[in-house]
Amino acid sequence: MMFFLNLGLRLTVWFLLTADLSPVNIVIGMVVCLIIPRSFTFNHASSLRDWAEAIWQSVVAVPQAYMEAVEIMVRPHRYEDLTLKEVPPRRAPGLVFLDIFAITFTPKTIVTRYDNRGWYEVHWIRRRQPQ
Repeated sequence: MMFFLNLGLRLTVWFLLTADLSPVNIVIGMVVCLIIPRSFTFNHASSLRDWAEAIWQSVVAVPQAYMEAVEIMVRPHRYEDLTLKEVPPRRAPGLVFLDIFAITFTPKTIVTRYDNRGWYEVHWIRRRQPQ
């Protein structure tokens, strides 16, 4: 099951990068996704629930990004902040990618660094000075 989730994630990224859903591009994408090396060194016990949550967060990030973009235009954000966000334990690489995608997709935040010890460094812009 995880093989198909990883394949789906890779294909989605391929289609987003190429912006082409022609039959030839689908075949090329499948070949590329199958020959890209996979990480077998870590035993990531990610469940279907973890994948569903990460995909849901990515879906929710789309309307949130539009709302934040309008908010930034209407009320400027002049303050910046760096925070650390904890990565859930034993996170599979595909789920880490989806986490970083969901955080970075919104206009107010960007992941500046991923620490293998379990932290994302997130840069925020804010309306008010952080307390």
